[in-house]
Amino acid sequence: MPSWATTRESSGRLSWGFRTDMNIEITKVKEEEKEILRNLLEKYDYEFSQYDGRDVDENGNFGYEWLDYYWTEDGRYAYFIRADNKIAGFAMSCPYAEYRESTDYQVAEFCILPKYRKLGLGKKLAFYLWDTHKGSWEIRCHPKNIGSVRFWESIALEYSGGKCEIVHNDTLAEPYDDKTLPNMIYFSSEA
Repeated sequence: MPSWATTRESSGRLSWGFRTDMNIEITKVKEEEKEILRNLLEKYDYEFSQYDGRDVDENGNFGYEWLDYYWTEDGRYAYFIRADNKIAGFAMSCPYAEYRESTDYQVAEFCILPKYRKLGLGKKLAFYLWDTHKGSWEIRCHPKNIGSVRFWESIALEYSGGKCEIVHNDTLAEPYDDKTLPNMIYFSSEA
């Protein structure tokens, strides 16, 4: 049984809040779905710009310069999570560490659409990513995005059994566009 699977409570919910009445599917993003992911990344970057202060380009887009590499470079992975056949979010990982060369993977981008938040989908998607790609992981969080910080710290601690390192305002990591130092989380998904 995968590590994200849990048992049902009498309320019909899984113990960490996951709705059991939804059909959930996690699939690798196919190259022919790239434009769907590009569109979702724009919405994700729009939401994230309240934290890092990024501006759009002259065409009104944030853009994601590494998107094409997810189908041409080894070690990059993109997944959709669907709830009842509707896209509920995405996760992207890459083999490029922010700071520690010994890190195998970084959670590059991660988004659960607002309608689907606080239902356990983010946790399920993150655990799937870590279960599927075993190794050392790095997660970068903007400290102003308090919901994200709480989410990542909580599930990294749970997944790793408390064996993770959390560094607030990491001076060794690259700052965000607004010059804010990130919070970094390091752990291993090895059994």
